[in-house]
Amino acid sequence: MGAMRVLIVDDDRPSLKMTAFLLREEGYTVFTADNGQDALRMIDEKTPDLLILDVMMPGMDGWEVTRRLRRTTNLPILILSAKGETSDRVYGLDLGADDYLAKPFEPSELLARVRAVLRRAEAFTFGEPQNQMTVEGFRLDPVNNTVTLPSGRAVELTPIEFRLLHYLARNNGRVLTHEQLLSTVWGYDYEGYSNQVAVYIRRLRTKLEPNPDDPRHLLTARGIGYRFEAGV
Repeated sequence: MGAMRVLIVDDDRPSLKMTAFLLREEGYTVFTADNGQDALRMIDEKTPDLLILDVMMPGMDGWEVTRRLRRTTNLPILILSAKGETSDRVYGLDLGADDYLAKPFEPSELLARVRAVLRRAEAFTFGEPQNQMTVEGFRLDPVNNTVTLPSGRAVELTPIEFRLLHYLARNNGRVLTHEQLLSTVWGYDYEGYSNQVAVYIRRLRTKLEPNPDDPRHLLTARGIGYRFEAGV
């Protein structure tokens, strides 16, 4: 297998050069763009394995790039932005980004995040069981990242959403801690990132629950984590 291909999109030239240098030093094949339109064109041309995306760019910003990509592709997206408020992070994850790192950042943390995102993407392709799993009427299809509900309705999920649901459903009825979910689904430690789990649980509830505000299947164990209850 050749080097993993990473597209970095940032209109801040010093930041773009530094990030590209870090990744090239680690052996990645790196492409760069400084605006959203070029980013979309290069994704079609270069077929990267990962997109590292700034938010604040003239013209088409990072939010819009993420929004457009999530209509058609599950390309892993790591947002790297000076917009570091919790609300920005939650918004980016809600749009479908796989991870979010605020500037300024430690190079070692960026590289760890890149490795984790790529590990997850590879797991969906090579490491996860490719057979469908049925849990009391919920049929999960890892090839297409879909879940068919007991009602018969099929729902498309992003790779992270599917991986989270798959892990919870595999442990039907058992409470899984924030630490377990982050380690297994995202591939990094708990400290500082429990909100990431909550964001994706909310997204799954919106897609799967008849009433997301009164969930029947994706339940909170307050102060601990979450559990999936299929047969209710």
